[in-house]
Amino acid sequence: MAKKVLVADDKAAGRELVRTVLEGHGYQVFEAADGLEALSAAQRLHPDLIILDLHMPGLDGFGVMKELRLDSAFASTPVVALTASAMQGDKQRAIEAGFTGYISKPVPLKTLRAEVERLLA
Repeated sequence: MAKKVLVADDKAAGRELVRTVLEGHGYQVFEAADGLEALSAAQRLHPDLIILDLHMPGLDGFGVMKELRLDSAFASTPVVALTASAMQGDKQRAIEAGFTGYISKPVPLKTLRAEVERLLA
């Protein structure tokens, strides 16, 4: 059975890129367009991995991460931060917030595949 990956990004093109790459490698991909939708989808789908854009309207990736980690069902779910504003210290801040991985945009496709494979191994 294919592993489930939830991709949350407010930019449709970003979701499509990640979905295309991961589906091409056998993953079942679900999408969310904002943080609240991501939380709802996570609770409904219980994905094996979650990829969160850090800057989304309503509830950003850090807010989603905080809510997920409060729920014991997601205590060990790998969650990757995805961001276009990769500034000095952002990766460390994401890891301290509970993210398992960090990828900056534009998304290097080899990096995306390798990180997903590493976290789902």
